[in-house]
Amino acid sequence: MTKIVHHPDTALRHAIIETCRAMNAAGLNQGTAGNVSARNEDGFFITPSGVPYAAMEPAQIVQMDLDGGYSGDMLPSSEWRMHLDIYREHEDAGAVVHVHSTHAAALSCLRHDIPPFHYMIAVTGGATLRCADYATFGTGELSEAMNRALEGRAACLLANHGQIAFGANLAKALWLAGEVEELCRQYTIAISHAAAARRPLVILDDTEMETILEKFKTYGKQPEDFAPGEHAAFDVPVQRD
Repeated sequence: MTKIVHHPDTALRHAIIETCRAMNAAGLNQGTAGNVSARNEDGFFITPSGVPYAAMEPAQIVQMDLDGGYSGDMLPSSEWRMHLDIYREHEDAGAVVHVHSTHAAALSCLRHDIPPFHYMIAVTGGATLRCADYATFGTGELSEAMNRALEGRAACLLANHGQIAFGANLAKALWLAGEVEELCRQYTIAISHAAAARRPLVILDDTEMETILEKFKTYGKQPEDFAPGEHAAFDVPVQRD
């Protein structure tokens, strides 16, 4: 008789796998590139190294602690250091998504920050989408470069590599990774049109971005989610009931 093994946090393990499959289905990633993790009571769960997402099983998701140790027979993703350091440095990080999305990876090869050509840059937490300095994948040097780029941010580009984003949960981390890729796609188109027209790209100034960042404190929130003193990010219509 086959013994059935019940793993703790099975629902979270399943959610990580579904997030991996969703990011590939959305075109944010290809093959087994990229990785996903989610915080739990013992540290965090992370995808294993080299396992195709379509064939991944909950038992293969690797448990890691915040001291850099792992449990089980499966090796964690080669980029486990980046996930570990995000959880150490950002108490609000509940999940991390790292992908090699096409436009983000392409722009990361330019090795410069993406300026505020669009107000949605503010979703990353600041007035620019930063690009971390280059370092070899899977190394502590890359994680250190990422940490510098993520100061005051929830997402960044990784030079000649891709992007990484974190959020309160898996859904929010995946959403942010999607927003970063869309911003990179839009920026690619914008600079191409600017070059063809021989006109400079118009960038939002510091004053406007300060206004946008203040508004983004309640962006996407309903009134019951506002902290004391917060108000809606836009002009609210008259409530009729």
